Amino acid sequence: MNSTVRRWFASAGAMRRVMSTFAPYLGAGIKVTQIADDFSSATVEMRQHWYNTNYVGTHFGGSLYSMVDPMYMLLLMRRLGKDYIVWDKAASIDFVRPGKGRVTARFELTADQLDEIRQATAGGDKYLPEWTVDIVDESGTVVARVNKILYVRKKPPVTG
Repeated sequence: MNSTVRRWFASAGAMRRVMSTFAPYLGAGIKVTQIADDFSSATVEMRQHWYNTNYVGTHFGGSLYSMVDPMYMLLLMRRLGKDYIVWDKAASIDFVRPGKGRVTARFELTADQLDEIRQATAGGDKYLPEWTVDIVDESGTVVARVNKILYVRKKPPVTG
């Protein structure tokens, strides 16, 4: 990550503001409403507008997926620090029921999950942690479920 972008993400508040004005989020009407100061959790929401509604009057599936796409990777990068490589590896989305109105997704990284990742990558091995995040409507009903797989590896020590 270059130094300019790194400064944009220097704090949880800065990351929240930048992500809420990130072109793909802005264009889909997605807003990051919360990021914990320690990057252990985040909340993203999307209100329904004409530009994120599909032909049958529900949320466009691509916008629902966009809500969750970068969040676990960004949170994990911040929690693990610069000694780790973190990438999105794979994802799948299950559209459970039509989504209308305001929809929300909540992300959480626990201390136990971080410990598991650190232990699994301590010897330089790659690790593929998996998370499921629900996208819920205003009544709390699941409208989509996204499964994310990340790639994590501890960087080799710098020699020389």
